[in-house]
Amino acid sequence: MNVMQIIQQIHEQYPNLTKSEKKVADYILSSGEKIVYNTMNDVKQATRVGDATIIRFCQKLGFSGFSDLKIEIAKEDFSKQKVSHKGHQFFDDVAENLKHAIDQTSELVDAAAIEDVVTRLHEAANIYIFGVGSSGQSAEDFEKMLLRVGIHAKAITDPHFQAQIASSLGQEDLVIAFSLTGRTKDTFESVAIAKENQVPVVVVTNYLLSPIARKADVILQTAIEEQLLNGGSLAGKISQLYVCDVLVSGYEMKYHIDALGMREKVARSIMDKLLDQ
Repeated sequence: MNVMQIIQQIHEQYPNLTKSEKKVADYILSSGEKIVYNTMNDVKQATRVGDATIIRFCQKLGFSGFSDLKIEIAKEDFSKQKVSHKGHQFFDDVAENLKHAIDQTSELVDAAAIEDVVTRLHEAANIYIFGVGSSGQSAEDFEKMLLRVGIHAKAITDPHFQAQIASSLGQEDLVIAFSLTGRTKDTFESVAIAKENQVPVVVVTNYLLSPIARKADVILQTAIEEQLLNGGSLAGKISQLYVCDVLVSGYEMKYHIDALGMREKVARSIMDKLLDQ
C-alpha cells in the first residue's frame, strides 16, 4: 500500500468515522508524509483526542496501530527516494547528500550559542557527553575531538551508566547530549536526572521544541531530518560532527590553543605504533 492508497482509503472511510476519529483523519491528511515524524503524543495534542481514538482510526484503515501506519508511509517515501536516484551516478547522490548536510547545518549556526558553549567547555569541572546509537558514536567522536584542544571529556553511551553519572554531577559540571530527534527516551531520562541536580545541559538536536531540547540551557541545532527507515544515516552524523568541529575550532581561537604544538605531541606519541616510519 502506498501513500496515495492510504489517503484514498481515509477518504473512503471518512463518512464511517466518529467525530473524534475525523479529527485524526484531518490531521494526517494535512500532514502528509511528515506524519512519520510525529508521535502519538503529537497527534493527541494537535487533535485533542485520546490514545484509543487514534488506535481505532488506524485499525479502521487496516493497521494494528499508529506505528504500523507510520512504517507503511515511510516505506513508500523510502522507495520513492531510491527510484529518484536511478539514472544518476549513485556516488554523486551520496556526495551531494553529505554536502547538503553541512550546508543546511551551517545555516543554523547560532554564533551566540557557540560562544556560550565554548565558555562552558572551558569553565566546567567535569564534562560528560551523552548519546545512544548513532548519536552515541558522535558523542565518542566528540570526546576525541576535544582532546585536540586539551579538553578531557568523557562520552557515556550506556543508558544505565548515563543515569548514574547524571545523578552524581553538580552545577560546576557540564552535560552535552546528542539526539537528532530530541525524543530518545534513554537520553531524555539521563538529561532529566542531570537537570534535577541543576547540571548545565547543552543539547545538539534537530528540533528546538523536542522533549530533550526543552531541558537544555543551550541548544545547538542540526539540520538533517532522518527518515524513519534510515536511522543512523551518515548525513545525520555529519551534521552532528560539523557542530562538534565548529565548537573545537571556536575553542582554539578563543583560548589561543597551540593547536600545532598539541598535534605534534600527539603525532610523536603514536609514531612508535606505526609499522613503517
